[in-house]
Amino acid sequence: MNSLGVLMEALASQSINTIKTTLIWLLRTTWIVGTLPILIASLPSPCLNSFHSLLLSFAKRGKIMPSSSHRFTVPQSFFLHFYLLALIWTTTLLMGTWYFAYKVTPLSTESLSYLAAANHLTGGSLVFSLHKSRFSSVDDRFNVWKAVFLLLLMEIHVLRRLYETFQVFNYSPSSRMHIVGYLTGIYFYTAAPLSLCTFCVLEAFNFAADQVAEFKVEGQEMVSITDFDLWGYMKPLTRLGWCQWTGAVIFAWGWFHQLRCHAILGSLRERGDRTNKYVIPYGDWFEVVSSPHYLSEMILYAGLLVASGGTDFTIWLLLGFVVANLVLAAAESHRWYLRKFENYPRNRQAILPFVY
Repeated sequence: MNSLGVLMEALASQSINTIKTTLIWLLRTTWIVGTLPILIASLPSPCLNSFHSLLLSFAKRGKIMPSSSHRFTVPQSFFLHFYLLALIWTTTLLMGTWYFAYKVTPLSTESLSYLAAANHLTGGSLVFSLHKSRFSSVDDRFNVWKAVFLLLLMEIHVLRRLYETFQVFNYSPSSRMHIVGYLTGIYFYTAAPLSLCTFCVLEAFNFAADQVAEFKVEGQEMVSITDFDLWGYMKPLTRLGWCQWTGAVIFAWGWFHQLRCHAILGSLRERGDRTNKYVIPYGDWFEVVSSPHYLSEMILYAGLLVASGGTDFTIWLLLGFVVANLVLAAAESHRWYLRKFENYPRNRQAILPFVY
């Protein structure tokens, strides 16, 4: 590599590393800032009762929000916005990271040889050389493909949630949620997928931008290297370790139970029913907890943590935020059920079977 290339690499690496560090600490800070108030409000102190009530007023939605409390609220059907945003954003991150992983960070020696030959045919593209030099170790390449795997799991999750919003749930016209909760959801589905791929997301999109720039300069010659290689994109995922596949199993366990629990909740209200009639849900994990859909959500995010290998503190903080929020919401839902129904099963806990 000539001296100009070395200088370009040094400047680009320094700039990306600085931005990446800022992004990581920004994400971590926001997860901590979002979790701490819930933990503080949960402390058993009478001095915190008013703070706890204030926090609950922001978190309430649907059946647990009084019908008279419409100030600073939006329809609960706006949940659709969360999953539309999540699908578009997660798909963008997944496709960009997957393309980067395939082109720049292959896991097999065969792929390394193939890409070296392709690089030679295109005139020794400086773009490939610069990006490959930053992910030269096996561990770095593995971590890029691990990010692809995590985003793929997240994509599966948000696809189902979007489907359920259209086909499973029938929100009452009076169901509302606080605007703070709505904005929190918008932020969550922006930051959560990003937290799964901070290791390489900036490099991936920088690489994509460089590819677009080279395409504009070199034209159609760049696209004649090879046809789309589906197995080449999929094969590295089969080389991931036991942590990733164990995490995927845990994720699938939570995913399928949430699917079943949401189906039960959706069946409680007929399609087109505009009344506010509520009944006690039964079946699946509803037999042991009041909010099994929240429990299964916690499990599937725990699966993402296991699949990540547990080495990224940002994902730990993401899971902490999810658990804190869902435990708070589940406790309030449990109290609502007990107030609403005299015959509510007393053996059910709020969210953790036999514990809480």
